[in-house]
Amino acid sequence: LGKCLLSPIVLAAYAYNRSLSELGPGGRGEDEPGVLCQLFAFLMAFFGLAPTLLLLAMALECWLSLGHPYFYRRHLTRRLGATLGPAAAGLCALFCALPLLGFGAPMQYCPGTWCFIRMAGGGPRQLGFPVLYASLMGLLVLAIVACNVSSMRHLYGMARRQPRRGPAPAAAPRMEELDHLVLLGLMTVLFTVCSLPLIIRAYMGAFAADFNENADLTALRFLSVNSIVDPWVFIIFRTSVFR
Repeated sequence: LGKCLLSPIVLAAYAYNRSLSELGPGGRGEDEPGVLCQLFAFLMAFFGLAPTLLLLAMALECWLSLGHPYFYRRHLTRRLGATLGPAAAGLCALFCALPLLGFGAPMQYCPGTWCFIRMAGGGPRQLGFPVLYASLMGLLVLAIVACNVSSMRHLYGMARRQPRRGPAPAAAPRMEELDHLVLLGLMTVLFTVCSLPLIIRAYMGAFAADFNENADLTALRFLSVNSIVDPWVFIIFRTSVFR
């Protein structure tokens, strides 16, 4: 959904050779980016945070089902799972709308086809939101990594308890737990590497006054790479074709 909403705006900017602020209606002030740029910044912030929150819900479910199966069986229902998605999206939408209300400031990034929250070069009111956003992202990343590492530990223990069949160790059966362990490890590393640059840049811009637009743009690209590569890693490494 994020790619379908954001990509046409970028392609239109390149097609008309205009920046996002020039494509859409102007802002309320001279220094304020256009409405289209503000919408782009909101969508970027939303689709950076909402999938992370859903990933945390998935990591928690995986951890509870492997480590606490009785609790999982008794308390986690389909109805609860169905309500988590809309609830997470609603909370993220409210949080990411704060810059539109004055807490934080949208900013257009070079070459004019990207907009995101200003991460450096503003006052406390402008820089408070990116610090809060980065702190929330950091906490979510730590929680996801902790849940996934615990799940990997449980999967490794399950794989070790699998009985070997055949006369030689080479004839050991295929252990599905190890397949899931490798997949979970790769997705955890990829997610962490792609999320950390944005968190680091937000703190550097706020506390070290490091205004480096190219570095900020690189962090945004890392955040976008995760949503592109992650599904392919999941598709390739969960099939028997890879083995």
